Amino acid sequence: MSPNPSPVVIAPVVIAVDGPAAAGKGTLARRLAAELGLPYLDTGLLYRAVGRRVLDSGLDPADPAAAEAAARALEPEDLGRPGLRAPDTDAAASRVAAIPAVRAALLEFQRAFGRSRGAVLDGRDIGTVVFPDAAVKLFVTASPEARARRRWQERLARHEAVTLDAVAAEMAARDARDAGRDAAPMVAAADALPLDTTRLDAEAAYRAALEMVRQRLDAAG
Repeated sequence: MSPNPSPVVIAPVVIAVDGPAAAGKGTLARRLAAELGLPYLDTGLLYRAVGRRVLDSGLDPADPAAAEAAARALEPEDLGRPGLRAPDTDAAASRVAAIPAVRAALLEFQRAFGRSRGAVLDGRDIGTVVFPDAAVKLFVTASPEARARRRWQERLARHEAVTLDAVAAEMAARDARDAGRDAAPMVAAADALPLDTTRLDAEAAYRAALEMVRQRLDAAG
């Protein structure tokens, strides 16, 4: 149980948690949702599912027509597809996310999810595009070295034969694509609260994030 009571959350409060891969935003978002009694949506999983659909069809994730068709045909069952955390899916997700028609196809799904009962959503453009009026916006970062090491350790735990240098190169390439794309580039919202997790373990990062959320919700009344 949290040592301090969380604010009473009156739906539909939306909390946006953005940031690059392996910064810790997914873990934070899930725990915040549980603490505050809000639904949780990993929006990155939507793009992973679209990318996986395209790959499984033998098509190119960079092909706008194939990617848009996969996004519009997305079913809830696709979020449970095997391989959504595989390296090729990671790269495919970044490529389909750069296609405006894909983002448009998934935008209303995300907004409808948050509007119904409030939510905590994590992704890369929640606070800037999906919910620019979110009650609280966090932008979670960590150094490229820390993020690469975390992702490398995750992949080693899955018994993948991969080097730290290879993971770092993959993540640097994805960061460049996500920050440089024309459609909803990954940037911090002007009113986002920054949280650098480089030197924080999971528990310390969560406590810091929860305190930020409490203060912002309390200030909003």
